[in-house]
Amino acid sequence: MEMENTKQSSRRNFIKQASVLGAATLTVPAALSGFASPHDENEGNNYTFLFQGDSITDGNRSRNMDWNHVLGHGYAYLIAARLWYQFPKKGFHFFNRGISGNTTADLTARWDSDTIAIKPDLLSVLIGVNDTMHAVYGDKAYTIESYEEGYRELLTKTKQQLPAIQLVICEPFLLPVGKVKERWADFEREISGRQGAAKRMATEFDAIYVPLQESFNKAAEKNPPFEYWLWDGIHPMPNGHELFARQWIDHVGKKLKFIG
Repeated sequence: MEMENTKQSSRRNFIKQASVLGAATLTVPAALSGFASPHDENEGNNYTFLFQGDSITDGNRSRNMDWNHVLGHGYAYLIAARLWYQFPKKGFHFFNRGISGNTTADLTARWDSDTIAIKPDLLSVLIGVNDTMHAVYGDKAYTIESYEEGYRELLTKTKQQLPAIQLVICEPFLLPVGKVKERWADFEREISGRQGAAKRMATEFDAIYVPLQESFNKAAEKNPPFEYWLWDGIHPMPNGHELFARQWIDHVGKKLKFIG
């Protein structure tokens, strides 16, 4: 009888301990969750996005407030359309200041009025293909070194005047089509040098880097020909702009959780 009572007592103690441990298991995560920052529903409200660059960004945009055309007809338009649709209460603002034919030197000349004055929360830059073309066709003023130096000056000035800004650097890209294909070795050498510079700038300025060359390479391998993505080796087809927009939202959304 004494042995049986001992066994019953041990069983009761085991059940009691198990219950306490079980309660602790349920309670600890709940307690720890108290340390997690709750999601701020107001994060990103009235956020201003600015797209800067050359013709790929320009997208044949209008220079007035015609909302059919003011954001152009490329990746900037697609990004704005998607984010406006998904987050109607955020009050996002989108600006496109890309200009066809621009190089880093052209951006420098208009940076105060077309970038600093807008005071964006996020600045997305795609530049480099026109610098590359000038170099390929013999203009010795357009070196990889001058591209990197000019780019660094733009970003330095921006961070000095808008210290809280989120920078996004998009990788310049090309595919061997048409005139680009005719001198592909030269184009590939010059664009790859600028791609390396753009990536270094992203690291140096803690910018979000949007890789694009490999994405276009893989897309063209899976669904050839190259012209299906970049009709002249430089400018995207509509599906190419869609690829760009998806890459941009994917990479930027990892940092800006309110659009992720």
